[in-house]
Amino acid sequence: MKTSDIAKIGVIGALVTIATMLFQIPTPATKGYINLGDTFIFVGAILLGKRSGFLLGGLGSALADILTGYVHWAPFTLVIKGLEGYIAGFAQPLYNKETLNYTLAILIFVVAALVMVAGYFIVEVFMYGIAAAFTELGGNLFQGGVSVVISLFIILGIKKVGIKL
Repeated sequence: MKTSDIAKIGVIGALVTIATMLFQIPTPATKGYINLGDTFIFVGAILLGKRSGFLLGGLGSALADILTGYVHWAPFTLVIKGLEGYIAGFAQPLYNKETLNYTLAILIFVVAALVMVAGYFIVEVFMYGIAAAFTELGGNLFQGGVSVVISLFIILGIKKVGIKL
């Protein structure tokens, strides 16, 4: 991995951390929160690919957990958001084409978001029980869905100005 790749991962990972920290809606049932960090996981993954998506998603999100007092979630977040970024990275070849296939990008991002939702659901069942996990399901689905939509607008803007990383 080149130094420039590490720098790109660091910058977008920092955006993931900041977006996760700035827009938090606490969810008391599982002592977690709804956030917009997934937005920049999707943006970073489509620009940089699977491996980078894993790193910026997992590290950026886990760092936000640690910095905002949700340390108990950080190890799970590292893996769950890392997988989300890795899956979203399958959309990178779409970005590099002349015309972005938004339908396919949306499908890839939705799958990635559903992996995030499923990952947290499984962890929540073990940590807090099935009732609490179901309580959080709607919030996690909302978080993933909103992030897919916002990320597509950001990606459209980046594509229009011709940025290639």
